[in-house]
Amino acid sequence: MKLIKALIVSLCAGVLIAPAVADEGKVRRWVSIVDSGNRAGEIVERCKSPTDCEVRFIFKDNGRGPEISERYAIAEDGSYTRYTASGLTTFGSRVDERFEASGARASWKSTTERGRSDQATGKLYLPMNGSALIYERMARLTANGRSASMLPTGSVVRRTLKTATVGEGASRRDIELVIFNGLGLTPDFVWLTRGETPEFFSYVIAGYSVTVPEGYERDIPKLVEWQTAAEAELLAGYFSRLSTPLDGLSVIRNARVFDSEHARLLDGLRDVYLLRGRIAAIKPAGVGVEATKAERSLDAAGRVLLPGLFDMHGHVGRWEGGLNLAAGVTTVRDLGNDNATLQQIMDQTSTGQVFGPRIVPTGFLEGESPYSARNGFVISTLDQAKAAIDWYSAHGYPQIKIYNSFPREHLKATVAYAHERGMRVSGHVPAFLRARDVVEAGFDEINHINQVMLNFLVDDKTDTRTLQRFYLPAQKTAGLDFEGREVRDFLDLLKSRGTVIDPTLTTFDFLRQRDGEMSQAYASIAEHLPATLQRGLMSGGMDIPNARLHALYNTSYSRMIEFVGRLHREGIPLVAGTDAIAGFTLQRELELYVQAGISPAETLRIATWNGAKYGRVLADRGSIEVGKLADLILVDGDPTRDISAIRNVALVVTQGRSIDPSAVFTELGIKPFVMTPPRWQDSAAR
Repeated sequence: MKLIKALIVSLCAGVLIAPAVADEGKVRRWVSIVDSGNRAGEIVERCKSPTDCEVRFIFKDNGRGPEISERYAIAEDGSYTRYTASGLTTFGSRVDERFEASGARASWKSTTERGRSDQATGKLYLPMNGSALIYERMARLTANGRSASMLPTGSVVRRTLKTATVGEGASRRDIELVIFNGLGLTPDFVWLTRGETPEFFSYVIAGYSVTVPEGYERDIPKLVEWQTAAEAELLAGYFSRLSTPLDGLSVIRNARVFDSEHARLLDGLRDVYLLRGRIAAIKPAGVGVEATKAERSLDAAGRVLLPGLFDMHGHVGRWEGGLNLAAGVTTVRDLGNDNATLQQIMDQTSTGQVFGPRIVPTGFLEGESPYSARNGFVISTLDQAKAAIDWYSAHGYPQIKIYNSFPREHLKATVAYAHERGMRVSGHVPAFLRARDVVEAGFDEINHINQVMLNFLVDDKTDTRTLQRFYLPAQKTAGLDFEGREVRDFLDLLKSRGTVIDPTLTTFDFLRQRDGEMSQAYASIAEHLPATLQRGLMSGGMDIPNARLHALYNTSYSRMIEFVGRLHREGIPLVAGTDAIAGFTLQRELELYVQAGISPAETLRIATWNGAKYGRVLADRGSIEVGKLADLILVDGDPTRDISAIRNVALVVTQGRSIDPSAVFTELGIKPFVMTPPRWQDSAAR
């Protein structure tokens, strides 16, 4: 499930809309193309006059997507004087949003919020569920290096990265790639036309989709190439600025070391020596100090030293690496991506061009249907499935992931062939099957708690490629009999086969969140986040029209959490993953495991040892042992007693470099969690 991309599309698929001053009678049209070359949506804007423009956009991929109609009027400075939106969000919640401005006064109301301001002059209203037409408004208000103030909160600035030309003859356009900072945790990259009144031209999500004016589809490869190069140049600067090489022998002194294999803290304090990116020695604190001179030393002062955390359900991009590393995530298992993009990101990460964690790749394998997700390989025949597996095997992928539309008649033979090639198999449960069926077909792992719960909720006519895969668990998990024979038999099957479950509980918080309430997934850290992002966390995703359904969906979500605890007690292996905002989501995932009844120490074992074991990299990482990679995190507090202490990461070591999470968070506009991090001292200074 590509939740992050779905949310991005909800905000940005309806790209390009009004000119700075709309032309009467003008119609503009854009198309959204996913990486497979298929058309996934369109945007049409019509203006009767500068004070009466309407937009209709739709984007559908992987069985979901937004359908929103907007209407607005534009002031002389480019801001809105009137704005309305209606329709449905990606997961089906209702959009009903209104904004009015007159002079310095403005008011707004949506299903999420309502407010007013008496100081609205020159400020731009940021729609809660709007299309990317907002970039055109921002472009006007941020001319000449100005910062634009937003309503209800925040500000945005614009910077040009590159200029270019596309099209020929009458279709020739001079365009520029700009970044808008201030809207979220990473920059927004947007292509605008050049000139005094820039218009939106294109929005590129490399490896996923591109939205361009109709007629400019041939320019898509150039836009992707130019933007990827510009992003890489920016990211290389992040890497050098936010990490420090640990050349020569380094030592972390006086640390409490977590034994991830046995889920316990070792007695006493330890000194851990690092050399060339690996753990060179582990000694009782203070033993052999004179004989083992290190170039630099850091006093852990009794902090807890853990192996780097594993996010076992990511869909990596170039920009979330800092979030992962600052949260202590040093390895991400990618569970589905555009193949060429992922290969490029892995190469760039290994050479320091991308600031991010190590990546364990998983090959994405989907079947052909109107609901198909278009990353990886989309197949129709068994021979095509085998050819895809051969490609993944040759490129070093230890695992494949089978998705919703995969043809069930080829499932068992495909799984067997992957096993012959020495690969693990995980995935969603293909449509018209149950989780029991894929376990019996040989799946080593099931991704997502909803896919597990659907085992008890579907029949052979239920099409789980649709939003039913979310609404059925929300509606019916509350009433499941966990003590019944069907559940008991399924648990016995999972245990007998050693099937791993990747629950991604946190990402399903949207199943029970109503518009206007803070997401439980991020409530405890919201005050650390930029104001504009905090506002976004108040927006629900599901259609929950009344208190009765809200209570039901809350109960179902609580029972999903409960079921994960039961899986653990039954001896069914778990791995910790996210499929949502990098870093912070994993920390919340671990809190939910403890809420499910798993001890904090066992939870940390899941996030370290299990991650390495089922990612097939245990020989290199996942525990603090001599000879293993020095992927380490130092934590304020004791997460083996209070799992929430895992948010207080004071130091990260990975890839032969030291990272100060507080500096990374500050760079991203996030209030740090550790205010006085430990510092390295060179031997000459001691």
